[in-house]
Amino acid sequence: MKVLAIDPGYGRCGVAVVEKSGGAREVVLYSDCIETSPKTEFVERLAQIAGECARLLRVHSPDCVALEKLYFQNNQKTAMQVSEVRGALINTASEFGLAVFEYTPREVKSAVAGSGGADKRALAKMLHALVKIEKEIVRDDEYDAIAIGITHLARARRDP
Repeated sequence: MKVLAIDPGYGRCGVAVVEKSGGAREVVLYSDCIETSPKTEFVERLAQIAGECARLLRVHSPDCVALEKLYFQNNQKTAMQVSEVRGALINTASEFGLAVFEYTPREVKSAVAGSGGADKRALAKMLHALVKIEKEIVRDDEYDAIAIGITHLARARRDP
């Protein structure tokens, strides 16, 4: 099974294509952080992110899409715009006929690091132990996308 995993955002959007076949370990086929300029209008930023995710769907032909569920405590404007990004990404996945699965940050941290309260450093360390990551990752958003992919593959294996 191959999944396009996304940590949605409009300034930075983490993406990863993660695959698991048979009894083998999960493999990160691709990961990146899509970045848009704050000087660009929000609608254009949204189009850039959705367009790049559509390109990844065409190039990698995943079986499904996994997204992080929205969780915000404070900034309602940011929450609304991230919600719009999520809506655009869900629509993009549906245009490709793909199922979308959603996981809370706590579910992802628990699945990857063993604790829903794990910090970013613990998550990154566990990802390096779980999968081979051959490039330097600068942004947490990219690690988050990989973790979302690993979480989905573990859940799909457990809940077929």
